[in-house]
Amino acid sequence: MTLHLMPEENVPLDKKNAALSFEESITAAANTANLLAAAGLEVLPDSEDEETAAQLALAYAADPSETEKTGTTRRIATLTPAALLLTQQILKDFGHKVVEDVVQIRHLVTNKLVQETENPDPRVRLKALELLGKFSDVGLFVERSEVTVTHQTTDDIRARLREKLQRMVDVTPAEDAELIDDVE
Repeated sequence: MTLHLMPEENVPLDKKNAALSFEESITAAANTANLLAAAGLEVLPDSEDEETAAQLALAYAADPSETEKTGTTRRIATLTPAALLLTQQILKDFGHKVVEDVVQIRHLVTNKLVQETENPDPRVRLKALELLGKFSDVGLFVERSEVTVTHQTTDDIRARLREKLQRMVDVTPAEDAELIDDVE
């Protein structure tokens, strides 16, 4: 099947958005490869395509700014459609942040635990309810220990110490015991 492309002329370019990032360039090129594949181009990746995609993804993961500089649109255009598609898939699968911050993790865990409270297995329900109860906001199953600190001046401590020592000195002496003979 022959594909005839007709470029449009007199289409103005937006100068401020002319430079695409590495990911945007890969995505645009991969979208083109997908269109070509839909039109009949065979896109079967070989080991060289897989190696190229892996190297690009590793380079981007190691130093995104350097890859942005070296991964120009001209260089990306030299890649095979299969390598483009593989690179796009790797970047899509592993290139995004799973969680933006701790609050999102907290909401995710809370929502999953709430879903598990409806589980048909009573052990799972009970464990989910227990973990929900342990959240610091809820605090149902939190073990607390109270520590009371009383602040005293050194004069108060000295007075208490003298009082205790005086009580020890004032102990009445024991009386001599009487010996009793063994009665048998």
